[in-house]
Amino acid sequence: MKPNVILAAALLCVLSPISFAAEAAPSPAPQKMPWEDPNYAKDIPATQADSRAEERAKGGWTEFIRHHEDRKKWVTDKKVDILMIGDSIVFGWSREGHEVWNDQYGNRNAVNIGSSGDTTSHMLWHIQDGGLDGMKDRNPEVVVIMIGTNNRGEPANEGRDTAQGVLAILKEVHHRLPASKILLLAIFPRDWMPKHEGRIRNDQVNSILKTYADNKTVYWLDLKETFLDKDGMLRKYLMPDALHPNVEGYREWAKAMEPMLTKLLGK
Repeated sequence: MKPNVILAAALLCVLSPISFAAEAAPSPAPQKMPWEDPNYAKDIPATQADSRAEERAKGGWTEFIRHHEDRKKWVTDKKVDILMIGDSIVFGWSREGHEVWNDQYGNRNAVNIGSSGDTTSHMLWHIQDGGLDGMKDRNPEVVVIMIGTNNRGEPANEGRDTAQGVLAILKEVHHRLPASKILLLAIFPRDWMPKHEGRIRNDQVNSILKTYADNKTVYWLDLKETFLDKDGMLRKYLMPDALHPNVEGYREWAKAMEPMLTKLLGK
């Protein structure tokens, strides 16, 4: 055999295993998002379903169960393309914001199952007690979620407990409505000044919530600039009680959310 042929054969024997190993190396598995696993720990109040039984026994929120049953009926009897989930700020679309709701969503098969005073625990109970079952065979196009401002949690946790409650709701919604896109809204700013406790707490929660978005199934949208001026002060003419939007606040909310909503609906 010629020397050049022998050298080439030797090099091939040395290099082939390296090349083969490189080609055979498996690509890393795609990282799963935290809401893909429907299981979650229930060792903190934010992730424990609560039917407000104690509150109702003391005469508070006596209408909660009726409202719970009404909401189950709405999503069963109606065609739902847009579903909104949240606390009193979302519930307010049917009160202070009803005029804007009618204009923006009245002909878009939208249903609002927000509930005044809800924490993540209250909404978890609603969902677990059949709140979304009426849509299991016809998932909404988009589910809009904003909740958490009523959670208090342990201050030392810097919002992590509340974020776990919101994540639990994301898990429940995705597990029950797997074909739906989810628009996760940042909790709206509250209190007049940036250094107020409620504002700081919501900011801490939001810093965690935004990590749940993959922009394929769960999309993140922070509308704080709609409600804050250049100095970070809450715009009183949009949120006169430093928490809930008035009709102008709902109008600005709808306007700011519309581009994302249109994108997700595809129309």
